[in-house]
Amino acid sequence: MTPAAAAPTVSELRARVTQMQGRPAVQPVRTHPALSGLLQMQTGSSYGVESASLAMMLLAGPSSDGAWCGVVGSADRNGSELGLEAMASAGVELSRTILVPDPGDAWLEVTAALIDVLGVVVVRPPGRVSESDAARLAARLRQRGSILVALSTSGAGEWPRCDARLGLSDVEWIGLGDGHGHLRARQATVEVRRGVGPPDSARLWLPDTELVFRAIDEEPTSLRSVS
Repeated sequence: MTPAAAAPTVSELRARVTQMQGRPAVQPVRTHPALSGLLQMQTGSSYGVESASLAMMLLAGPSSDGAWCGVVGSADRNGSELGLEAMASAGVELSRTILVPDPGDAWLEVTAALIDVLGVVVVRPPGRVSESDAARLAARLRQRGSILVALSTSGAGEWPRCDARLGLSDVEWIGLGDGHGHLRARQATVEVRRGVGPPDSARLWLPDTELVFRAIDEEPTSLRSVS
């Protein structure tokens, strides 16, 4: 048997060994098409984001593919929220999404409990997260085959031990004239960092005038229509 022909068998055996050890094999998860070429989400991983729009995009891919999702701390101290209408526009299936808007001091325990039963959990921690707490949740993610999306807040700093971090730069709003008009769309450069290397980046609509998240040069397409 040639090495190329043996590759699928080796991959299958590795997956079986991992399952026998009580830990699910890492699997690719449907990722929002606007992030194509930038990021491939995987089970057992954690992702740090700096905006609600990015958090909703990371929820949307798995959610539209049937995964149950959760959002812990959807309202911050300034009153801004990961709103239901915005999540639905991004492609999140609300009927399979559990919201815990204000978990208080129990946010870490709530997050851990949801990781046990849901495919993807977004958390907005109220303060700085310790290395030890992040390590315990990382172990839980690998054991359960879940995904964590950590939305950073002012004063909380970055979530430790993320597999990738997503940020925005060169944000441009469309529709506001000289003292008049309405904000109708937003363009931004999405940057994905892994480790200490240079980031991968792409210019996206977040969203466009039809409330679709997409690359600048792509036609609007519903997330649910993409196989």
